[in-house]
Amino acid sequence: MLDAALFLTVMGMFLLGLRRPFIWVLAYLYIDILAPQKIGWTLTPMLPISLIAFLLAFAGWAISDPKAETKFTLRQGILCALLVYCFMTLQWADFPEDAARKWEWVWKALVFAIFLPVTLITRLRIEAAALILVLTAGAIIISAGMKTALGGGGYENLYLFVNDNSNIYESSTLATVSIALIPIILWFTRHGTIFRPDWRVKTFAGLLIFSCLLIPIGTEARTGLLCIGVLGVLMLRDVKNRLMYLLAAGALGLMALPFLPASYYERMATLGAVDSDQSASTRMQVWMWTLDYAAENPLGGGFDAYRSNSFTYQMPVTREEGGALVTEIQEVTDSGRAFHSSFFEMLGEQGWPGLILWLSLHALGLVQMEAIRRRWRDRENLAEQWQAPLASALQFSNIIYLVGAAFQGIAYQPVFLMLIGFQIGLSTYCRKRDSARVEAERKALREARRMAASAKPAMP
Repeated sequence: MLDAALFLTVMGMFLLGLRRPFIWVLAYLYIDILAPQKIGWTLTPMLPISLIAFLLAFAGWAISDPKAETKFTLRQGILCALLVYCFMTLQWADFPEDAARKWEWVWKALVFAIFLPVTLITRLRIEAAALILVLTAGAIIISAGMKTALGGGGYENLYLFVNDNSNIYESSTLATVSIALIPIILWFTRHGTIFRPDWRVKTFAGLLIFSCLLIPIGTEARTGLLCIGVLGVLMLRDVKNRLMYLLAAGALGLMALPFLPASYYERMATLGAVDSDQSASTRMQVWMWTLDYAAENPLGGGFDAYRSNSFTYQMPVTREEGGALVTEIQEVTDSGRAFHSSFFEMLGEQGWPGLILWLSLHALGLVQMEAIRRRWRDRENLAEQWQAPLASALQFSNIIYLVGAAFQGIAYQPVFLMLIGFQIGLSTYCRKRDSARVEAERKALREARRMAASAKPAMP
């Protein structure tokens, strides 16, 4: 039944796209996030639905969308440069076969991020794409949140729709995505037009946000706790009553403590004991190895270059012996450990050029969203009051992603590349509206001058 429902949903979106080709873009967002072809077992795996949706999205734009106003932005240029450079490093990759497997999905994620902004030419399209992203990820989040609430969570034990530890289904990635989506969910409760923000929408949004906050608990992802803390600090900028916000946040945090499992406390306690936690210690060793590797290979070693790492380090271990705590030094040898950081992932795989491109991409996005927020926040026209809050939400999501990315190898994560596409689309949309407004004001001024000149009496 589930397989049939997923298959019919995808086929329905493909058919609707014959009348409204933009729906094919939405179909690709849905398929790339949810991966219904991995959830189903007979019908959905029969066809390469992801590739079909990918091709249809481009075909729909080529056939039906106006091209006159299509603008190619600097950030799209950076994405193109990153795409080309990733292909270049593929040629000298340390592990060609592993690099080729990663390239199979990375190039598609980058190309779609470059393409997505050219389709987001209206408010309805921007909102529809964001809504599909939120609801599709929300399906995974709600399911995982319910299992957490019913006691089915735990580190590497939370069962999701797909149990292959990839894409959004990786526990720490899902925790980061969940918290990063909260600002966008809040935007829909104030400015949504597809579903008007009445009590039903706000109730659903509140429950979805609650599920988002449960994901770091259910996955016991330490990164998720950091992302929650960052989101709490960021939201101080926009709340009207900061004191009430701080009191409410503190009260909710205290109320939640008795319901957290003991395993969650034990795992979060390792945040303050990096030296004695093997996972954290190993990550630091990998990062140090990556710096040395980049010094010898400044242009990068291609995808999955981490497979060549090998190191030995000493770690203090505390154990109980005869009723007393004894600390001894343990020697740990490891090899082939993943980067566990997008910053070091880019440095190791794409070298300094790739890291600079990636950092520039995100830095420019944060600056652009701040510029939109400041330029549009005081507009009185009702049609110009949604842009600044959306820019703020996308900016917060980007910051949360960068915090999560510091401890995960998610530099090419498709969901966040889609959010970059939203940022570029919103920036282009706002720039066009500003240009049209300036041109209209100039035209009105010229017309006023012409009327004044024609009404001036002729000299005798």
